[in-house]
Amino acid sequence: MTSLFDVTDNDDILALQPRLIDADAGVRRIALIELADLEEPDGLLWLVDRLAEDPTAEVRAEAARLLEAWEDAPVVKALCQALTDPSPAVQAAAAQSLSLLKSEAAGRVILPWTGHADINVRIAAFRALRELRFPDAATAALAALSDADASVRREAVGVLGWLKQLDALPALATLASHDPDTEVRRAATGALGLASDAHVLPALRQALQDGAWQVREEAATTLGKVGHTDAGPALVEALSDDYWQVRLRATRSLGRLRYAPALDALIETLGHRISNLRKEAALALGELNDKGAIAPLQAAQNDGDPEVRKAVRIALSQLQ
Repeated sequence: MTSLFDVTDNDDILALQPRLIDADAGVRRIALIELADLEEPDGLLWLVDRLAEDPTAEVRAEAARLLEAWEDAPVVKALCQALTDPSPAVQAAAAQSLSLLKSEAAGRVILPWTGHADINVRIAAFRALRELRFPDAATAALAALSDADASVRREAVGVLGWLKQLDALPALATLASHDPDTEVRRAATGALGLASDAHVLPALRQALQDGAWQVREEAATTLGKVGHTDAGPALVEALSDDYWQVRLRATRSLGRLRYAPALDALIETLGHRISNLRKEAALALGELNDKGAIAPLQAAQNDGDPEVRKAVRIALSQLQ
């Protein structure tokens, strides 16, 4: 039987042979690390082989981690195949290495795996493609918005968001409103921020009424990013949300929008018992550029929280 060592005449690689085939898994793992340090193409063959064939999961996982710096098609294919390894540790190591790839060629190898029967493989494939921002992944991601698994849908939303796929907005708006999974609705709500078009406002206003505060928080943030003052009334209403996290994001967005009618509501928030809210209210009042905020801000100069006092000084400097 032909050995992988028969394809190389590199003395350093040949010297590692006894340890690469040692009976002790720990010895083999260390030998693989030394092999990777050589950064020799001939050694790459052995890393790919050990990823697929070593009997010990720890060694296979190490091979997967060591292959993260290589973007050759055979390596990417081997890492994709390792997503089906029986060991969760190997799967995780392969998924991590795939997520670090940067080349479009790697994306072409990964793309078919988005249709794999295994949920975890689909998740890892979409996650890698999201980091690559691979344009050809858009069609697969759109289809995956109806995947039976919520985690796959979340990853597909991430791909479409990173790609700024405007034709996905109607599907994302539907997901933000109707998906049964809170995290999918939250992710879809955030992805709507890729557009500056006013037609996403109805979906975002609806998300601001979602039963899960995490979705409402995301909606309050995204309304500020979209940048339409038509969102102002809904954000003012959100200042009364039961969750301070939602109030904080709404306060920040009102400042970002410079929504003048929010003056009184923001002045009231300046006296909230939660210091983070007082800080955001001060900063937002500075953004409004309304002289009516000067007196309340001056009254807050002795706030007990140093971060609030700092925010008040910044706001007053903008208004005076």
